Amino acid sequence: MEAAQVRAWFAGRLPEGWFTAAPEIVQDREEIAVVGVLPDPPGEVPEEERPALVEGMVARFREETRERRVEIAREAERKFRQKVSWGVVCGGQTVMFTTLSVPVMTRLRQSERQVLDTLVAAGVARSRSDALAWCVRLVGRNTDTWLAELRDALRHVDRVRATGPDL
Repeated sequence: MEAAQVRAWFAGRLPEGWFTAAPEIVQDREEIAVVGVLPDPPGEVPEEERPALVEGMVARFREETRERRVEIAREAERKFRQKVSWGVVCGGQTVMFTTLSVPVMTRLRQSERQVLDTLVAAGVARSRSDALAWCVRLVGRNTDTWLAELRDALRHVDRVRATGPDL
C-alpha cells in the first residue's frame, strides 16, 4: 500500500492528544514504525533531573497507551500485512518500544568477513551478525544527510511511478 495511504490511515486511527503533532510513519518491506513526539519536559527542570523526567514521561505514555496501541497495531497488521512498531521522541531522545529484528542474507568476500571477525575478536560485537548491524548503524549515523537526500529522491521516483500506467 502507498506510504501516503498508510500515514492517512494512522492519522485517522490514532487518538487525539497522544502526540504534539502527526507521528512520523516509517515503512519498509517488513515493518511500519509509528514514532510520535511527546511534550518536552518543562524548561525550569534542572538539567541533572531531565533524563529521569524524560524516562518517566516515556514510561508513563507507554503504560497508559499499551492496550490501545496493541489494538491499533493488530488492526493495521491485518490491513497492511506488516508488523507495527511504536516509539516516541521526548526531550530530544527517541525511544522505540517494539521493533522487528529481521534476518538479512548477504554475501561477503574474505576481506569483508575479516572486518566483521575483527569486530567480534575485539569485543565490539558478539557475532558476525551483530558486527554487521553495528557497521550499518555506524554508516547510518555518519551519512544522515546523504541518506536523507537519497530517500527524498526515492520518494520522488515513487510519485512519478504512481502517475504512470499500471503494468
